[in-house]
Amino acid sequence: MIGYVTVGTNDFERAQGFYDALLGELGGTRLMDLEGFTVWAVDGKATGALAIAKPFDGSAATVGNGVMLALAAESKAQVDSLHAKALSLGAADEGAPGSRGDGFYAAYFRDLDGNKLNAYYLG
Repeated sequence: MIGYVTVGTNDFERAQGFYDALLGELGGTRLMDLEGFTVWAVDGKATGALAIAKPFDGSAATVGNGVMLALAAESKAQVDSLHAKALSLGAADEGAPGSRGDGFYAAYFRDLDGNKLNAYYLG
């Protein structure tokens, strides 16, 4: 259903390092690496991929109010690990790992550009 999502960045190389390390925890590797645009995927599949980009119009990247990217984890322990990894990479905590009800376990953080993400496990 979703091919890929893109978040903007104002410091491309720093964002690449952040997402290399964070998405590597989920088995993600670079699928496409162009000037000003990098895509990560699992198993080389473009479906469900995440990308960063310098805004095409040359303006500063800004955070979308109400926009959030959710990273699917394979366990509660992986949610905990992703949250800790993100914080160790300089992300800001937006909600510690924990149960959010109905079998939904999640943790929230903002990347180095302020984009909101969560890691979640259903089960």
